[in-house]
Amino acid sequence: MTSSGPAADQLIRRHFDALLAAHGYRADSAQQAAIDHLGQWLSAFLQPRRRWLRRRSAGVYLHGGVGRGKSFVLDAFFAAAPVAQKRRVHFHAFLRELQQRMGAYAGQADPLIKAADEIARQTRLLCFDEFHVHDIGDAMLLGRVLNVLVAAGVGVVCTSNYPPAGLCAHQLYRARFQPSIALLEQRFDVLPLDGGSDYRQRSARAWGSLCWPLQEQADWLGAELGLSRAAKCDSSLLVNQRALHLRGYEGSRAWLDFSELFRSPRSSADYLWLCGEFRELAIGGVPCLAGEGIDVQQRFLNFIDIAYDSGVQLLLGCAGSLDELFPRGLHDDFARTHSRLQQLQAVPLTVASIN
Repeated sequence: MTSSGPAADQLIRRHFDALLAAHGYRADSAQQAAIDHLGQWLSAFLQPRRRWLRRRSAGVYLHGGVGRGKSFVLDAFFAAAPVAQKRRVHFHAFLRELQQRMGAYAGQADPLIKAADEIARQTRLLCFDEFHVHDIGDAMLLGRVLNVLVAAGVGVVCTSNYPPAGLCAHQLYRARFQPSIALLEQRFDVLPLDGGSDYRQRSARAWGSLCWPLQEQADWLGAELGLSRAAKCDSSLLVNQRALHLRGYEGSRAWLDFSELFRSPRSSADYLWLCGEFRELAIGGVPCLAGEGIDVQQRFLNFIDIAYDSGVQLLLGCAGSLDELFPRGLHDDFARTHSRLQQLQAVPLTVASIN
């Protein structure tokens, strides 16, 4: 169901221009081309289908480097899209939702298809931010869901740091994900957005602090977070059927150690719960990630994605500065994480300030 009045592309362009003016921004040529293309695609997508015309694009796949304004463009497009049944989802939250929906069909034939059909019936336009695949299990889930959504006529818009061909770099799994890459390349408008600047570095958004040098057991973080003497200290909470140890928590604030969150087999569902339950988080003992295993690195990257998207205030207690702890090129997705961590206020500490 759509609204009457101006065409979708006109509504989207007007909203984008108003949003730019409100923030004092000026779009570069790549961003302007992206929002115009999205508006034109949606206008065509919402027209009644005529069988004698060529098959229309199932969606738009927007890719580019970190901080290029992909999420800003997507948010402007989503807000103005004249579609009643529309949703904007984030990678990790969507996977958790999908698994929960599959659980409702446990014991039945192909729960994934049933869950995907349910989503398709409830959705006309799905905007998928931060589309990326590094785990073959996630890759297979997303690939099958995409097929169902496209077949059902759901419009899908994705943003990603990677072109479709770069989504699953692991050579052992690439052949299994190739049909999904082909679907994106053949049925979607694949549009690069790369203006050459990391706009996130210019952002005034403040979402916390990165403090160093601090060891894992330093008590300074708890006081800096604002925990009082009434806080529950050295307590455990049951999260997704597993105990999670917290150094302390009180109200909407929680203090945890790096080892507890990332060196044990935690899932993105745990991080989603944590960022939903608490609005201010302190993580102590963050080491140089180059010395950690790829599984620990990936959990940390997943957590930063989720924390950033959820809007929590984050206080990181680290062994060193950002560039010492997280050297560039460490991980496929680290450019995005490094860019987000640069938006934390850098707080170098002295012995006097800690004591």
